Amino acid sequence: MSSRPARRLALVALLALPGCGSGQVQLASPTTDAATRAVCRDFVDALPDTVDDERRRPVDPGDALGAAWGDPAIVVICGGPTPAGFDGFSACQVADGVGWWVPEEQIVDQSVDAVLTTVGFEPNVQVRLPAAYRPEGAAAVMIDLAPAIKGRLRLVKPCV
Repeated sequence: MSSRPARRLALVALLALPGCGSGQVQLASPTTDAATRAVCRDFVDALPDTVDDERRRPVDPGDALGAAWGDPAIVVICGGPTPAGFDGFSACQVADGVGWWVPEEQIVDQSVDAVLTTVGFEPNVQVRLPAAYRPEGAAAVMIDLAPAIKGRLRLVKPCV
């Protein structure tokens, strides 16, 4: 049985502090060209209403190149740069036909927030996954996002 409900209950108590809660999630969109922005808008529009059984939340600004689910928020951003530390030879994980790269230290330490980045798709998609959802949530998030990634983004080089 998962300990996630107990962790979520503890998080609810922490999130009752002023300024926290389930309102809009502030997102910063990367600077992109018009073509990338259009692809990312289409991608964001295709994202599911739930990820890892968490409901989608409103974002600010409303035209951000990303989306959020749950509290604490699982955040997806489209169009960002290739992450520091990734090279063409970095190991990746595949879930439902989509390759993902996670920094090694975040794989080893499941108690920290993780940043998952698509491998081989253009533009890049980055997911910020709070530690509260780990380790079970990582696979669920990758699988839940896969249809939008495969359906809206261009595969340029598969994860190997």
